[in-house]
Amino acid sequence: MPRTVDHEQRREEIATALVRVAARDGLHAVTMRAVAAEANVSLRLVQYYFTSKAQLMLGALRHLERRSRQRWAVRVAALPDPVPPRLFVEAFFAEALPTDEQSRTFHLLGSSYAALAMTDATLAAEPFIANVDSLEHQLAEALERARADGDIAPDADVAVEAAHLVALSHGLSTGVLLGQRDTEEAMAIVRSHLDALFTGRAVSGWRSALR
Repeated sequence: MPRTVDHEQRREEIATALVRVAARDGLHAVTMRAVAAEANVSLRLVQYYFTSKAQLMLGALRHLERRSRQRWAVRVAALPDPVPPRLFVEAFFAEALPTDEQSRTFHLLGSSYAALAMTDATLAAEPFIANVDSLEHQLAEALERARADGDIAPDADVAVEAAHLVALSHGLSTGVLLGQRDTEEAMAIVRSHLDALFTGRAVSGWRSALR
């Protein structure tokens, strides 16, 4: 009797192989053939599940995003219940910044995917951006609770502030990937921004927090 193929598991195995190639050899080394060799499957099989390198990258990006959300959930579960809004936001940044090889690869793939989507209508139509919107909504909900508790200004626009937080995470992540600053400096900038948001004080010199 022929063995039943778990197609979702096979896609995960191929996506994981791409992540290993990208983490070990760099994003420039990622090809359909290299991923097939890493996964120990045929090139034809990779092409069966992913019709192009761009689609393969998107599959790997979704794989890494699921893992990132799982790690964020673990971080949040370790916090007091109910979770204080500021700690919730700090947990987001702790997971969002490229602090290890897995999150670094996630950001590298995400940046490459974004560049491809700018000129590829098929990729641009993918729902990946909706996940970013969902994340922004979760941050806005946390800030709404903070506003209701009097932890941030009563006239704060939580939707705008949540958008600021997502943009800050993207910008800092790119800076870390490029070597502009390390993760310790990036987190000092985050804490400085959150001090201003949650206390209403002007942003202080973040470098002093490193001393």
